[in-house]
Amino acid sequence: MRTVNILGSTGSIGQSTLKVIEAHPDQFQVGVLTAFSNVDRLIEQAIKFQPNLVVIGDPDKYETLKSGLAGTDITLAAGCDAVCDAAAQKSDITMAAIVGMAGLKPLMKAIEQGGVIAIANKEPLVSAGALVLAAADKHGATLLPVDSEHNAIFQVFEKDNAKSIDRIILTASGGPFREWNRRQIEKATPEQAVNHPNWSMGAKISVDSASMMNKALEVIEAHYLFDMPADKIDVLVHPQSLIHSMVEYSDGSILAQMGASDMCTPITNILGWPERMRTPGDRLNFKQINRLDFEDVNHELFPAVNMAYDALKEGQEACLVMNAANEVAVSAFLDRKIAFLDIHKVIIDVLEKREAASLNSLNDVISYDKVARDRAESLIL
Repeated sequence: MRTVNILGSTGSIGQSTLKVIEAHPDQFQVGVLTAFSNVDRLIEQAIKFQPNLVVIGDPDKYETLKSGLAGTDITLAAGCDAVCDAAAQKSDITMAAIVGMAGLKPLMKAIEQGGVIAIANKEPLVSAGALVLAAADKHGATLLPVDSEHNAIFQVFEKDNAKSIDRIILTASGGPFREWNRRQIEKATPEQAVNHPNWSMGAKISVDSASMMNKALEVIEAHYLFDMPADKIDVLVHPQSLIHSMVEYSDGSILAQMGASDMCTPITNILGWPERMRTPGDRLNFKQINRLDFEDVNHELFPAVNMAYDALKEGQEACLVMNAANEVAVSAFLDRKIAFLDIHKVIIDVLEKREAASLNSLNDVISYDKVARDRAESLIL
């Protein structure tokens, strides 16, 4: 029986994680559940899975949480500091699924307690990859990727033959705007941007998929997770989202991981690691597959991917600024303050005006991230 702490349990990854756990009640028990504001769903999850500790990030929701879980033996807490304290709780597996840079501090706290850290959010590695890897090495934590593309690479990446890897190939669905022209994209609404053709995801990551910033962040994440130089990381559009990524070796072999467009697959892989276990999610039926298509990224309409390669060349500061400005711009787009294509304009402006900094500590990263966000906010207001 292994204990699983879930940071961000009410989001899509958190819910899928609980679905996998529910399918294997003899193998897992939930130790911690945290959420930021979805208190009603958090209460439902807590009643069902009976964790030791439940934390709501928004202090204004604490009384609702307390009332909803009255009569239980579950320990309750509220606030961002309480989320970090919860992340530090000992467990066999921590599912780090808090969206955006808000997940960095809790991730670092989880790493300090060791165990397996299942990383489901890209932003901490993009913004502070070297620090995250150094912390994992120091505390003996094992970082495993949950993101479908990186989990696919993880499954076919032969560490003993790493020198024989010519490249890793991240596949991308192309998002909802893959076949749109510039005039259409200029008028894109938040509702259209979050309407992903293959995956059911949160609003932020759905917009990132529409702009292909999601794939840009994945390029940077892959660089850190697999210690691969940027020139050995490729992106290929695969609209069906059935091949989740590939690794090409020097002998010409290309190993691909395939599966249904269901996050239960990579989550089951990581929770079961180093063994395999049965998924409660959808399965791939080859008899229903008529074709597999592949195409290059349209860099003119979707410049985010090239932006990631440039950021990697320029260093951690550029990666952090790109992510920070994107988070602010995406939020503004979802709030209808800017147009879809303005997301890219905001990021470029903040990148061009950034100042040099040394990112040698978590505080350095957080401070620099705030400066980038403030600058992005000033462009929107």
